[in-house]
Amino acid sequence: MSPSPEKLAPPATEVAAAAEYSQEERALLLRLVHQTIEAALRGERPSAGPAPSPHLAELRGAFVTLHLAGQLRGCVGFVQPTRGFYHTVMEAALNAAFHDPRFLPVSEEEAPALEVEVSVLSPLKPIAPEQIVVGRHGLVVSRGLYRGLLLPQVAVEQEWDATTFLEQTCLKAGLPTDAWKHGATLQAFTAEVFGEGG
Repeated sequence: MSPSPEKLAPPATEVAAAAEYSQEERALLLRLVHQTIEAALRGERPSAGPAPSPHLAELRGAFVTLHLAGQLRGCVGFVQPTRGFYHTVMEAALNAAFHDPRFLPVSEEEAPALEVEVSVLSPLKPIAPEQIVVGRHGLVVSRGLYRGLLLPQVAVEQEWDATTFLEQTCLKAGLPTDAWKHGATLQAFTAEVFGEGG
């Protein structure tokens, strides 16, 4: 069973981490998102065959962001996957297209015009507030049942400093803006981001 997907604000197009995925792998993954959405619109369950390479079978978190005419159309992903990256991207694509609660499901008419962006997440690691580097780190703030996540590129797009980024991640979790000072758990990750929208 997959963990619950996370929903978040739209990412920018800036890449904060060094490229781990080749141009061929990136193109394959972007096509995979489109093919997964198109198959679902036809009423088919997307093929869940083996990943095409060991690299794409590694356990990695992923977010899929969809844009339509320059506007956010869905953004959902998994921080802690239970399946290989290739299959995590497929699941994130389905959730971004059809289960982001901020939007109606993607329609057949919209699907061909979608612009896709994939964010590949590093594992989560504890971080102190003074270690946060805007544009490099994504954040997860949690306390009890409350948890919020923002991708690294969100802070860049919004022109936030590290303190504002922490406060906004607390708000995303449904916590007070200063929860990061009062016992909330802080974790960080980096992301390799690639897409079609350039």
